[in-house]
Amino acid sequence: MIDNEFINNHTKIRVAGFAKESVVDGPGIRFVVFVQGCLRACPDCHNPHTHDLYGGEEITIDDILTMIDSNPLLDGITFSGGEPFLQAKALSELAKKCKKRNLSIVVYTGFYYNELLADKNNHNWQELLNQTDILIDGPFEREKKTTELAFCGSSNQNFLTLRQQ
Repeated sequence: MIDNEFINNHTKIRVAGFAKESVVDGPGIRFVVFVQGCLRACPDCHNPHTHDLYGGEEITIDDILTMIDSNPLLDGITFSGGEPFLQAKALSELAKKCKKRNLSIVVYTGFYYNELLADKNNHNWQELLNQTDILIDGPFEREKKTTELAFCGSSNQNFLTLRQQ
């Protein structure tokens, strides 16, 4: 069971790490936040070290923004994982501050978009979706692995433009 502090924290994010400049985690040059914690444990996951809910380290949103602000070449921010929607409240706060900096938001999730929309009572999920420009949804499925879809690891995943930047 996940404790409420993990889910409802809005000032700190538990992270596995960062990629300060990536061109493979969404369009343009992106700062990637690899969040810590995932309950799926997909076989052949690209980031299995991110599964432990309490691994990694906690970092403040302001500290992440300092890293982001140090690179004027960034086009956007990507939340990957782990599972970003397990920390949706804090990530939506970070996303809002990044939007004020004219940075686009890409979110990778093991959930499908319709699953996220169906849970109308999860206001944190809805808030993160409201900040998301591009959603790459669906769990990685090794039997459907592909290198032919931009930014997707398996053919069941979808690249969804939720709003134009």
